[in-house]
Amino acid sequence: MFIGEYEHNLDDKGRLAIPAKFRNDLQGGIVITHGLDNCLFAYTIEAWKELAKKMSAMSFTQKDKRAFSRLIFTGAVDFVLDSQGRIVLPEHLRKYAGLKKEAIIVGVYDRLEIWDKETWQKYSADMEGRSDEIAEKLGEAGI
Repeated sequence: MFIGEYEHNLDDKGRLAIPAKFRNDLQGGIVITHGLDNCLFAYTIEAWKELAKKMSAMSFTQKDKRAFSRLIFTGAVDFVLDSQGRIVLPEHLRKYAGLKKEAIIVGVYDRLEIWDKETWQKYSADMEGRSDEIAEKLGEAGI
C-alpha cells in the first residue's frame, strides 16, 4: 500500500527519483500514465495488469469508456528503476502533468500520483477547504 507525500526534483534530463520507501515494491517495474486532475498515475506491474483486466472487461461500445481507455493506455510507459531509484519521464508525460522542476509524489493506496508542486498545492488547498463536504458525501456512501 502506498501512502504519504514526498517532494523530489526533476533534473535537466527529466529524471525523477522515486521515494526510497516505495522502491522495493517497484523493483519489478513501474507503469506511469496519464492520470486525472492533471497528474500522472504510477502503478506496480501487478496493479497495472489488474487495472488492464478490469478495463478490458468494459464494453468498448460506450464512447466514455473508449475515451478513458485511450487516456490510460496511450500515455502509458513502463520503466525499471535505475541504480539510484530514478526513472526518466518522457516529455509527453511531463507536458501532460505540467511538470517543471519540483514534483510531489503521493501514495494513494494502490498507486502513486506524480504532481507538479504548484498544481498539487492548489489542488490540496481546495480539497482541504472542502473536506467537510467531501466527508459528508462519503458518509452517505457508507464510508
